[in-house]
Amino acid sequence: MSDFLVIVESPAKAKTIERYLGKKYKVKASMGHVRDLPKSQIGVDVEHGFDPKYITIRGKGPVLKELKTAAKKAKKVYLAADPDREGEAIAWHLAHSLELDVHSDCRVVFNEITKEAIKESFKQPRTINMDLVDSQQARRILDRLVGYKISPILWKKVKKGLSAGRVQSVAVRLIIDREKEIKDFQPEEYWSIEGQFFKGKEQFEGSFYGIDGKKKELKKEDDVKAILNQLKGSAFFVKNVTKKERKRNPAVPFTTSTLQQEAARKLNFRAKKTMMIAQQLYEGIDLGKDGTVGLITYMRTDSTRISESAGQEAASYIEQSFGKDFLSGKRQAAKKNSNAQDAHEAIRPTSALRDPASMKQFLSRDQLRLYKLIWERFVASQMAPAVLDTMSIDLLNNGVVFRATGSKVKFPGFMKVYVEGNDDQIEEKHKLLPDLNEGDEVFSKDIEPSQHFTQPPPRYTEARLVKTLEELGIGRPSTYAPTLDTIQKRGYVTLDNKRFVPTELGEIVLALVMEFFPEIIDVEFTANMEKSLDDVEEGKIEWVQILDQFYQGFSKRIEVAENEMEEVEIKDEFAGEDCENCGSPMVFKMGRYGKFMACSNFPDCRNTKPIVKEIGVKCPKCKEGNIVERKSKKRRIFYGCDRFPECDFISWDKPIGRDCPKCDKILVEKKLKKGVQVQCVNCDYKEEQQK
Repeated sequence: MSDFLVIVESPAKAKTIERYLGKKYKVKASMGHVRDLPKSQIGVDVEHGFDPKYITIRGKGPVLKELKTAAKKAKKVYLAADPDREGEAIAWHLAHSLELDVHSDCRVVFNEITKEAIKESFKQPRTINMDLVDSQQARRILDRLVGYKISPILWKKVKKGLSAGRVQSVAVRLIIDREKEIKDFQPEEYWSIEGQFFKGKEQFEGSFYGIDGKKKELKKEDDVKAILNQLKGSAFFVKNVTKKERKRNPAVPFTTSTLQQEAARKLNFRAKKTMMIAQQLYEGIDLGKDGTVGLITYMRTDSTRISESAGQEAASYIEQSFGKDFLSGKRQAAKKNSNAQDAHEAIRPTSALRDPASMKQFLSRDQLRLYKLIWERFVASQMAPAVLDTMSIDLLNNGVVFRATGSKVKFPGFMKVYVEGNDDQIEEKHKLLPDLNEGDEVFSKDIEPSQHFTQPPPRYTEARLVKTLEELGIGRPSTYAPTLDTIQKRGYVTLDNKRFVPTELGEIVLALVMEFFPEIIDVEFTANMEKSLDDVEEGKIEWVQILDQFYQGFSKRIEVAENEMEEVEIKDEFAGEDCENCGSPMVFKMGRYGKFMACSNFPDCRNTKPIVKEIGVKCPKCKEGNIVERKSKKRRIFYGCDRFPECDFISWDKPIGRDCPKCDKILVEKKLKKGVQVQCVNCDYKEEQQK
């Protein structure tokens, strides 16, 4: 019999922790929550202090029975769920289910699953923090009230399977508002003039700046003509030379949202995938002789601080690997987000000494890529700033000023390891300029004007949307990934070229919610609600008080919506072809994997077809069919013959309808990081890369 029982959330974590604690400890997994509100009813007594009715989650009976048996045999039970609100709530539910004293020192928390952190945490057990539990309970009940009160109305008035929620409704609103901005956008014309300049054999580029030292905008072609007419000859004189030294500081370590954003930019990971892989790295990876070790700290956090020991270890690694010059001096503390709970550390490797190269043999491809991203960001955050030499030159010709700018890296600093990405995926290029002095003469070769039009704001990518939600104070680190998943599953938005596009259904539902429940989609209201939940966590306000304030107005709106909301008929969009089985028109439907075609004679005829897009290329295999674009279950695009299954031609790369001049096999478009390249599927023939 073990002296102590430790209960964690997952089997992977249990296996790792048990090895660290030794024979006296038995570690078991609760597999997440064991109690929750019932699915079949609202489960909240709104007339008696919002008293929740918790039941054992279906399927958790055997797990709970096993834990109860083990708890009776143990001298002491420790609850070691995750170190956040939800983890605290899980510990509280376990304490009730196992009949433990919630006021005893049964709670153990740790930010990383390493031997030192685990052993230290068991030296400092504490009682269950009821402020954390109440904050999570308030959020759960609030979301239950919104979901279980509004959703049935939407089911009745619009269609079954719909839902509304505080965070998801605001996310859909942001996407729809952005789409309206794009549709209403009026492009404005503007021009630029670029020039190629020579100083001896050295060539550099410059752009029109202004007249007589004052900046001038070029709004129409007549403005450009006036400038070109003012130029006299090809000789320009250097008017000003400005040289500066600029420092660039590294990015701070990852929070949950910044990790999701950067993984989307650099690794093309969806938020859900990022969190799933981060969970694996946190819970532990088998490192052979070293056993199972957690490679990163807890991945749900909004803090950017790190422990002193982690900083010291990183400094030691940097000095040994790069030299003393690459060590940061006194780093300015990261500016704390006003919405951040700052409950625990930033996301970082549990040891900076476990560099990605040494971990490669133990990790899957995706695990390695995410670990590398986290490791590089953390190590770079502890390195010295980069130093750039910048140079700006003004070139004068008859009062017309062109400006050339250039830079070079004087000292790479943190850039030796990592440079933060950006949403526009524009790389910072360092262009060198000739060593010029005031009064020097240079000559222009090509002066080329270009017409441009202002562009509408871009649609939201997952990274942009997560960033916006965080900036507005909507939701918390643990809510972003499931929120983005939910709004797609409900059919409110779709992803087109990795950008969110609202559907007709999303617009209809938002309009109804906006009319009858305006506070639910009000950004300021939702952000203030998050602040109130934080106040509950800090013991400043009672959780029942928050729910009561919300429900007084909400219940009245529910009553009005039930009586006054009109039924909305969503007509199916005709696909433009007839069913080959019964002759009825085919219509577009929205399913789990996006749009598909279905017979309008359903349920008498259950014929369905995927939506295919012809690319204008004949099948290279059967020579009869046409190549069409399809999507796999994982939403990945591939190309196949429309005569399938008679013809089984398939390609992940897009055929272009030409044969290879070397071997007569098919040519395809291969997508690369910086463009598209035409390649042969059989030999080494390649054509010039297109951006």
